[in-house]
Amino acid sequence: MEHVPALDEPLKKTLGPATAKVLAEQLGLHTTGDLLHHYPRRYAERGELTSLAGLSDQLEEHVTVVAQVAEARIHTFNGGRGKRLEVTITDGAGRLQLVFFGAGVHKPHKDLLPGTRAMFAGKVSLFNRKLQLAHPAYEPLGTDASDTDAVDAFAARLIPIYPACKQLESWKISKAVDAVLPAAAEAADPLPPALRSGRGLVTLPEALLKIHRPTGKADVAEARERLKWDEAFVLQVALARRRHADGQLPAVPRRPAPGGLLDAFDADLPFTLTEGQRNVSREIFDGLAASHPMHRLLQGEVGSGKTMVALRAMLAVVDAGGQAAMLAPTEVLAQQHHRSITEMMGELAQGGMLGGAEHATKVVLLTGSMGTPARRQALLDLVTGEAGIVIGTHALIEDKVQFHDLGLVVVDEQHRFGVEQRDALRSKGKQPPHLLVMTATPIPRTVAMTVFGDLETSVLDQLPAGRSPIATHVVPAKDKPHFLTRAWERVREEVENGHQAYVVCPRIGDGEDEPKKKAAAKAAEEDPDKRPPLAVLETADRLRAGPLAGLEVAVLHGRMDPADKDEVMRRFAAGEIQVLVATTVIEVGVNVPNSTAMVIMDADRFGVSQLHQLRGRVGRGTAPGLCLLVSEMPEASPARARLAAVAATLDGFELSRIDLEQRREGDVLGQAQSGVRSSLRVLAVIEDEEVIAQARQEATRVVAEDPDLEALPALRTALDALLDTEREQYLEKG
Repeated sequence: MEHVPALDEPLKKTLGPATAKVLAEQLGLHTTGDLLHHYPRRYAERGELTSLAGLSDQLEEHVTVVAQVAEARIHTFNGGRGKRLEVTITDGAGRLQLVFFGAGVHKPHKDLLPGTRAMFAGKVSLFNRKLQLAHPAYEPLGTDASDTDAVDAFAARLIPIYPACKQLESWKISKAVDAVLPAAAEAADPLPPALRSGRGLVTLPEALLKIHRPTGKADVAEARERLKWDEAFVLQVALARRRHADGQLPAVPRRPAPGGLLDAFDADLPFTLTEGQRNVSREIFDGLAASHPMHRLLQGEVGSGKTMVALRAMLAVVDAGGQAAMLAPTEVLAQQHHRSITEMMGELAQGGMLGGAEHATKVVLLTGSMGTPARRQALLDLVTGEAGIVIGTHALIEDKVQFHDLGLVVVDEQHRFGVEQRDALRSKGKQPPHLLVMTATPIPRTVAMTVFGDLETSVLDQLPAGRSPIATHVVPAKDKPHFLTRAWERVREEVENGHQAYVVCPRIGDGEDEPKKKAAAKAAEEDPDKRPPLAVLETADRLRAGPLAGLEVAVLHGRMDPADKDEVMRRFAAGEIQVLVATTVIEVGVNVPNSTAMVIMDADRFGVSQLHQLRGRVGRGTAPGLCLLVSEMPEASPARARLAAVAATLDGFELSRIDLEQRREGDVLGQAQSGVRSSLRVLAVIEDEEVIAQARQEATRVVAEDPDLEALPALRTALDALLDTEREQYLEKG
C-alpha cells in the first residue's frame, strides 16, 4: 500500500465519518491539509468580550461571540401552552437578544444564569428592528474544576474563532484541529529557502502551529505574514508561468499599412482623441507589431472611450491583412456594438457594397438567435475574409465558425467570460491571435495584478470632452415616501424637456420568476423587511397607470425574444420610447446620449461597481445626468452606506476598492465571488498591495530561471493543490 502524505489523509480517518461529512459538505474541507489551512477568522482574548456593535454588518451571517449573560426570562403565550426564553447578553456596552422556543428552553434556562460567560454561535437576524440570535448553540466558559476540558481548551489566552456553520460550531472545529495539528510538522514548504530566509519568514509547520494555537498576538502576526506570502507567491507563480508560456508562442506581427483603413477612419473623426486614448493606442499598436501574442487588459472609467480605442486596434489589424473579432457577453450588447461601430465607420463599413469607400471592409454580426440565411452569410464572409470585423456573442466560439485569418480578439466585459472561452476563440487563428480585454469598470491595481496577472495593463483615465457630470442621490423610499414621489416628478420633467429615462429593477417578474417570488413572499410574511425585489413588468404597469401616466413606457429584459429586444433598443435610441423599464441588460455598452435620468429601484440589491456601471448609461450627451438610488433599507444599514458611497463619488477606481472591501476577499480565482472556501484565506487583495507586488517580482524571477520548477518540487505540489491543473489554465476572471 502506498504511503499517503500526512496532509493528504482523508479527514474521516482522523475525525470519524460524522464530523468529516459536515466539514466536507458545509465547509469544503476533505483532507488533513484542508483543515490545517482553515484558519481562525479572529481570536477572542480570554476574559475579553466580543464587541456586539459590529453585528449589524453581519445580518443573516453565522457568527460566534464571547459575551456575558445579563438577564434571562421565560415568557408564556397561547394561554401558557407555548414558552419562549429570552436571554440578553452583553459585552459591557452593547446588548444582544437570544431567543429559545418550546422544549428547547429548559437547558439554556438552567445553563445561562446572569453573570455566566459563554461562547454563542448562531445566525444574526432582525426581529422588530432589533438584532437577535434565534436558538444559538453555546459553550459556557466554565471555571468549575470538574469542567477540565473547557478549562484546558480555554486556558490559552487567545481563543481561536473559526469560520463555522450551523452544524458545527467554532469550538467543535477547534477540537478537530487539535486532532490533526501534529501532522503540520510534515507540511512541505512551497517557498524557495532563499526567499524565506531573505524575507525573515518562519517555516510552514511553525506558521500553521502559530496560527491555530498562538501564545500571543506576536505569534498570530508572524504566522499571517508567512501564510500571506504563500498565497501571494503561489498565485503569482501560476500567473508568471502562464505569461512565460504565452511569451513562447509565435504570432503574426500586424502593422497597419499607411494610407489604409485606419488613416481613412482617423481623417473622418468629428472630434480629436483624448491624450489618454492616443497613448493607450500607441501601447496597443506596439503590442500588435510584436512576433508573440499581445495580451493586454484595457481598463478605464465608465464612458472613457474604450470602444473607440478597441475599434482603432481592430482597423489596424484589418489594414495589415488580418481579421478582428469582438466577443460581447450578451446579445443586446453585441447588437449595440455592431450598431455603434458601423455608425462610427460610416461608408468604411460597407466593404463589397455600392457606396462603400475605397478601403472599406465588411462588419458582420454573429449571435445565437440569428436566422439561418443571415447566419450562413455571416459565416461565409468570415471564412472568405470578406468580413474584416465580426462582433458576436458566445456563438463566435462554436466549432462551425472558421476565420480566413484571425489576427485580434477583443473581449468586452471580461468578468463574464472565463479564460476557456477566450482560449477557444484564440484557437481559431492559424497562429495565436493578439488579445485585448476590456473591463467596463475600473479595477484596483492589486486586483489587476492578481486576477488579470497574465495580462499587461493599459488604463484610460480621462473622460472625452463634452461628457456631462452625473448627479447621484439616495431616495429613502420607506423613511421619506415624498422623496419617491418627487423622483417620478423629476423623470417627468426630464421627458418634458425632450430627454429620456431608464428605470432599473432587479427582477423580471414573468412566469419563470414565480418560484423565487413565492419564496420571497413567504419570507415577507415572516419578516415585513423581506418583500420580493421589485420586478420590471409590475413596475412598468404601475408607472403607466400612476406617476408616469401618458408617457411612452416600454420594457426590456433578457428573456424577451431577440428581435423584440432589438426593436425596443432601436425605438429607444430613436427617441420613440420615453421611459425604458429594464433589468441590468442595459448595464454595459448601451449608448443613448439623449437619456439623462435613471431611477434604480431596490438599489441596495446591486453591487457598488454594478451601480456605477448602470449610472454610466446617463449623461452621455451634453445635458447633465441624474441618477436616483431608491432603497427601503434603514439609514444605519451597511446597504445604505454602500449607496451613499456611490452617490458621493464618480471615481470608479475608488468605488472598485470599496466594492472589493465589502465583498471581502472572495475567491479571486474562482467563480464564486464570495464563496465559502476562498483560495485566499489570509491575503487581503487591497491591504496587501506590497506583498502582492513583491511576490509578483519574485515569481517572475523564479519562473524565468526555472520555468518547470524542477528544482522546487514542494512549490509544484502547492501549485497543483491551489490550481488543480485546469484552474491554472483558466484562472477565472472573477
